[in-house]
Amino acid sequence: MTLNNLIKRCQTIKQIHQIHAHFLTKGLLFLSPCHILTTILYAITTFKPISSASSPTTDPLSYALSIFNNIPYPSTFSYNTIIRAHTLFSSPLNAVVLFSQMRTVSIPPDFYSFPFLLKACSQLCSHSLAQTIHSQVLKLGFICDVFVLNSLMRVYCIFHRLRDAQELFDESLYRDVVSCNTLIDGYVKAGDLAHARQLFDTMPFRDAVSWGTLVAGYAQSDQCQEAIQLFCNMMDLDIKPDNIALVSALSACARLGELEQGKNIHRYIELNQIRVDSFLSTGLVDFYAKCGYINTAIEIFESSQEKNLFTWNAMLVGLAMHGLGRLSLVYFSRMIEARIKPDGVTILGALVGCSHAGLVDEARKLFDEMESVYGVSKELKHYGCMADLLGRAGLIEEALEMIKKMPMGGDVFVWSGLLGGCRIHGNVEIAEAAAEHVMKLKPEDGGVYKVLADVYANADRWEDVVKIRRSLDAGKIKKNAGCSLIQLNGVMHEFVSGDSLHPDSDEIYLILDGINTHQLESF
Repeated sequence: MTLNNLIKRCQTIKQIHQIHAHFLTKGLLFLSPCHILTTILYAITTFKPISSASSPTTDPLSYALSIFNNIPYPSTFSYNTIIRAHTLFSSPLNAVVLFSQMRTVSIPPDFYSFPFLLKACSQLCSHSLAQTIHSQVLKLGFICDVFVLNSLMRVYCIFHRLRDAQELFDESLYRDVVSCNTLIDGYVKAGDLAHARQLFDTMPFRDAVSWGTLVAGYAQSDQCQEAIQLFCNMMDLDIKPDNIALVSALSACARLGELEQGKNIHRYIELNQIRVDSFLSTGLVDFYAKCGYINTAIEIFESSQEKNLFTWNAMLVGLAMHGLGRLSLVYFSRMIEARIKPDGVTILGALVGCSHAGLVDEARKLFDEMESVYGVSKELKHYGCMADLLGRAGLIEEALEMIKKMPMGGDVFVWSGLLGGCRIHGNVEIAEAAAEHVMKLKPEDGGVYKVLADVYANADRWEDVVKIRRSLDAGKIKKNAGCSLIQLNGVMHEFVSGDSLHPDSDEIYLILDGINTHQLESF
């Protein structure tokens, strides 16, 4: 059996060690040391490092370096392999040092050398080093290689130098679909969807990555209609979407309440027997939870073979949205038993569930154990949730004391949570203090004035109600109108508070008036 065949059968570093030891003890290594050691070196780079504290005998990077140092006359391939190993195992500075050593001993780089080196530049966050490598690429004539070109474009996009990436793209005669995808991804991550779409529309050929990247860009920038429309265009052209496109489309459907479209995506996944990994199951759980189908979300979650932190978070937040506080705590306990470390979103989901279910004691315990037990730092959003929970429960003084002890000071959401509790329980004094903080933090928001007016009205302080409403009318205060969406027979209907723009407004108000009359008669 040849060395290459033996190497291909290896599944662990230990097995590589055994082959290496066999060649040493049998004296076979000296027959062709360069070839044998280079083959072993390349094989090592296919394994991931066990941990940052691994010993030299178990850490692939240390072992790879020891092999490389024993190669009598390392070739360009040998240097490329060890440089690649350092970028794979997050040791970019040593990768650059090895490239410098390669040039010092007059080993010529090739087309494969620069992509690895440019990856090291991005890991080091060094734009100046990337420019230096770019000049080397030009000097040595490697810019004509599309792999090198795409790597240069990618590193410029990472450094938000989109003009430089675009210039490389425009000047090159060797660009391909990956070049276009790289630039589209750069524009999407910079939030420039207009340029991304312009480039997408001019592409002579688009693959699934092209479509998926732009669909994801639209979904992430809250242009959900555009995301769904582009996804439908993709499906009409029989282009098989990847998981990024599927999850992005599901996310857009969830935000718009496009239940039928989301169900169609789910059916497509099932009919095409697409493997539902943790990423896809998270998207499905999130979609059904946000569209009101929490039982379906639970079924998908329970049937999922791969659950990561984000899958658990989607389930917890979904349960919280539906007011299933006790069940969310059950799932939180299951998550801890599964040895999934919670993050800030996890704790927030559980706290929101407690808030909606009125589970004050459970929320207090979880909030107190966030840092000491779970190692999660308390953020403003957690304080805001606790202020809302305590306020709803009538524990206004306790909520105020918590806010006063906050290390970073309360934000709009924290004080608004307290203000909401004051409205429910009629605490005018603390409501005034909370409203004052909200007005200072966000003076243009009209919501706080309306809540304070309600507090005064419930306390029969009508003169103060008049003053608040005059301030609301006279000042430069934004009045946020309520908005709701409903899908009926495949058509999305939008209703804005106080308007009559819907084509069926007359009939709708006629029914509402009838319902109102019926309620009055029942009294």
